[in-house]
Order: sequence, then structure tokens, then C-alpha cells
Amino acid sequence: MQAPPEEDLPRHVAIIMDGNGRWAKRRGLPRIEGHRKGADSVRDVTRASRELGIQALTLYAFSSQNWDRPLEEVRMLMALLRDYLVDERAEILDNGIRLTTIGNIDRLPDFVREPLNALKDDSANNRGMTLCLALSYGGREAIVDATRNLVEQVMAGEIRTQDVNELSFAEALCTATLPPLDLVVRTSGEQRLSNFLLWEAAYAELYFTDTMWPDFKRADLMDAIAAYQNRERRFGLTSDQVKLRAIAPK
Repeated sequence: MQAPPEEDLPRHVAIIMDGNGRWAKRRGLPRIEGHRKGADSVRDVTRASRELGIQALTLYAFSSQNWDRPLEEVRMLMALLRDYLVDERAEILDNGIRLTTIGNIDRLPDFVREPLNALKDDSANNRGMTLCLALSYGGREAIVDATRNLVEQVMAGEIRTQDVNELSFAEALCTATLPPLDLVVRTSGEQRLSNFLLWEAAYAELYFTDTMWPDFKRADLMDAIAAYQNRERRFGLTSDQVKLRAIAPK
């Protein structure tokens, strides 16, 4: 499949990696085998995103609500996460990828948090694609945290109430260092955001596919990008206004 023109690429792609458990159940396997197979898709999609020239890829790896899953499943997911961080460390560093996270990583066990923080620190100066893992993350929780941050700044006299606007709020979010979100992909046929990047997705394009995450590979990512490129992003304007802006002198 031919690579899309670089100027038409989404700057920031976020993926809700759904369907691991159902993929395993349909094959008579334990749920953890679906998650293990899904790790292969993480590797393939990350490599494809970097090679295409996407600036940032955010993966919804573990939500705030996932802590309520059966304890044994949570333990296995944490072990898989640690394995990923150890196994992919060399590729991330060798390819100039910057690893970052969003979410409450303080809740992660030490055996995950230690290699995670080490890789974040060691890749901090990389200037290639940013790979952002959403871990113990919730969109509502992120909005509450940003609101609390701004309230504390107002109470401390650091900013005025009238300084609180969309820009200052966006800068208070944990995603402030990432490019604007252009495309959200969800696998497995579900069509909802599930508390993921709620503020950031306000004008993002949404792409839903029936493909389960363990089966989602480079070609599927290309299909999602092709769908994105065929849409007209109006941001509240009319089609005629969008066209006039496109031909206006820079």
C-alpha cells in the first residue's frame, strides 16, 4: 500500500486498543492471550506510525477503570506492560522515539514504574515521533486535575480568573506537550470514547473499525489514515469558508 502524502498526515493519532479479550474468547483462549497478541499490534502500529512520519501516537493502554478488573488479570497486564518496556527499550531509543505518559502512573507497581520512568528519562531528548502511553488514565479525571490546577493558581494569585480560557485550560492538561489530536481510532466495533481524551477529541476525526486489536496492523492503520484524508475538517465553518481559506495567500 502506497504511503500517504506527508502533508496530509494526521499530526497526532490516538488509538483505543479494544477487543483483546473477545479475540481470545472466540478462539477458546484465556483473555491474557489476547492481550499478549495485542502487544504485537502495538509494535507494528508504532513502527508504521514512525515510518509514516506521524508526530505523536497515543495508545490507551490501561484506563482508570481497568483497575476494577479481576486482580489476576490486572497483575498479568502489568507484567505484559513491563515486558513491553524492557523488550522495546532498544528500538525506542535507537529510532529517536520520545516515550511519555498520561495518567496517574503513581498507581502502577514498582516493577512497572521503574523501567517506565527510566525509559521516559532516557528518551526525553529524542526528537523523533512521540509515543504516549495512557496508563491509569481517564479523560474526566484529567479534566478535573486541570481544573484543580487552575483553581490553585488563581487562589495563589499566580493568574487572574479572567486568564482562565480554552488556551490556559489546554495548557493545564497532561497532553499539553502533544500536538493537537487529529484522529481517534477505536477497534473491535465499539463506537464510543470510553473516557479517553474527552477534551482533546472535541474536533478530532473518529474512525471505528470492526477489526479486533490483535488483528489490527499496518494496513489497518493506513485504512484509518486514508479515511481521515477523505474527510473535510470544518471546525464549525462552512465548506465554502474552508475552501476559501485553503486558497487564500499565506
